Amino acid sequence: MRSARPSVFGSPVLVGAITVLVVVVGVFLAYNANKGLPFVPTYDVNVHVPSGADLVVGNDVRVGGDRVGVVNKITPVRDKAGHVSAILGLKLDKTVDPLSKTTTVIVRPRSALGLKYVEITPGRGGQNLAAGDTLALKQARPRPVEIDQIFNIFNKPTRTGIQEGLTGFGNGVTGRGPDVNLAISAFRPLVNNLEPVARNLASPRTQLARFFRSLERAAGEVAPVAEQQAALFRNLNTTFAALVPVKGDIQQFIEKSPPSEDIAIREFPRQRPFLRNTAALFRELQPGAAVLPHAAPILADAEAIGAKSLARTPSLNKGLEGVFHSLDRFVADPVVPRGINRLKETVVTLRDPLDFITPAQTTCNYITLWFRNISSHLSEGDSRGTWQRFIIIATPQGPNNEGGPASAPANGPNQDNHLHANTYPNTASPGQVKECEAGNEDYVIGKTIVGNSPGNQGTVTQGQVK
Repeated sequence: MRSARPSVFGSPVLVGAITVLVVVVGVFLAYNANKGLPFVPTYDVNVHVPSGADLVVGNDVRVGGDRVGVVNKITPVRDKAGHVSAILGLKLDKTVDPLSKTTTVIVRPRSALGLKYVEITPGRGGQNLAAGDTLALKQARPRPVEIDQIFNIFNKPTRTGIQEGLTGFGNGVTGRGPDVNLAISAFRPLVNNLEPVARNLASPRTQLARFFRSLERAAGEVAPVAEQQAALFRNLNTTFAALVPVKGDIQQFIEKSPPSEDIAIREFPRQRPFLRNTAALFRELQPGAAVLPHAAPILADAEAIGAKSLARTPSLNKGLEGVFHSLDRFVADPVVPRGINRLKETVVTLRDPLDFITPAQTTCNYITLWFRNISSHLSEGDSRGTWQRFIIIATPQGPNNEGGPASAPANGPNQDNHLHANTYPNTASPGQVKECEAGNEDYVIGKTIVGNSPGNQGTVTQGQVK
């Protein structure tokens, strides 16, 4: 019969060699496990992040919480402004290939001990990120807050302030347990109403961070006057202590204020026309108010006299009763309207002559001068009466002189034989030169003038003050 074949496991040397080989393979796989299993295809890309602090090679890369790769390489880079950032080489599973260039990345803490991982949020649209490409730094958002930054908030001044605040709160609530319970019960509706307020505060459009920065600057501005502010609050304490006895009245005022404000909101727009008319009235009264100090004594005398005269008005009114009855009959007479219309026509007809005649008196004083000259013309005489004085003036001799019939105006040859005639002199009437020419014409020697004299004779006549 044949002899049995020797077993492989029968040789201690061979068994030891196989054991050593298995251990070496296991150590190799364990050493490279953080960098991905060997001979498995990967999707290698780079991402640019603001900082690679506390990241190590082998940290996880996650998408939606699922591990899809590891950090294979960390390379620090410096830009032209001197800012240092990091480029992470990622070895990803083929399941996420390809990523868009709109993908965002953030380095997040995995535990409070400082362990971190890279979280990727795949983007939509845009160009794909090929293997070996680098995701831009602008896609690393938002900027993460490190745990050491959180701890640095509680520096010594902050810790001291918290301690003093807790001490103050403790002293404030001491012995006020029931009030605190009532306050907590009242907080429930407050919290319900506070939800939309908190939503508005959380909105980016509210810019709450800018508000607190402004508060910080405002606090820095008022810090030098802290003592004055403390004195202000002490004085306010004194003021509020004085208001305690009248708190009931203040409460009623606060309760009545909203209805009063509603009435004011409703009624004030209706009062605007009245206020505008009142303002216009007072503007028109300003000239009268300016002369009131001078006119007040005169008005007082007029009222004193008027009081005496007013007592006599009843008898006057009774006497006027018949006059008004007569006026009533006069108005009811059908002939009166026709007479008034004729009077109206007369007034309209007289308008143009009066417009022409008015400047002759108001500017040149001719009507007054006429009556004065007529009265003096007839004021001389003897015991039998007055008479007009006649003086015979011989006319100059020459052709066409004024002593007899002439075929043309007198025009020489001597300098006295020249006619000066102005039938319609200017009297400053509408359409004429503004001058009082009648009676003011200069006699131009040696020249015949028919019509208006040359030049402007002015507007001053005899009897006027220059």
